[in-house]
Amino acid sequence: MPDMDQNLACRQALASAFQALSDEAVRAGWPEGDVALALAELAEERVIEMTAKVIMEGSMHPQIVAAGHRRS
Repeated sequence: MPDMDQNLACRQALASAFQALSDEAVRAGWPEGDVALALAELAEERVIEMTAKVIMEGSMHPQIVAAGHRRS
């Protein structure tokens, strides 16, 4: 389970950049609701990618995982 304080600190660190990205998309002419939905969908895709990575790494031998990290 994620550390709640760490999660809050991360959210606070990202909040201004997230708002700036949203504002930029709205200024470019996208409706605010479309922007919010697109950002939510992108975030969901990222969570799915990270979840898959954790599952794959958890099912792999630790030495293989470590070798993969060295290549990244």
